[in-house]
Amino acid sequence: MARDVINLGRVRKQRARDEKRRTADANAARFGRTKAERQAEEARVKAEAAHLDGHRRSAPDLDPDPEGEPGQ
Repeated sequence: MARDVINLGRVRKQRARDEKRRTADANAARFGRTKAERQAEEARVKAEAAHLDGHRRSAPDLDPDPEGEPGQ
């Protein structure tokens, strides 16, 4: 009845690593996007913002004092 000695701590840690890897793979499949998909989404958002900005009636008033004198 000679069996190999098993390090239980090493087995437990390996199981935990395997479980984390399975969870990470599942999350990547559910939420992950390719670089091309992220870039396409970013370009679409920029185009939508430019389209909306192009339809503004007037530019927003950034300087409340038209003479440019601060503090008065």
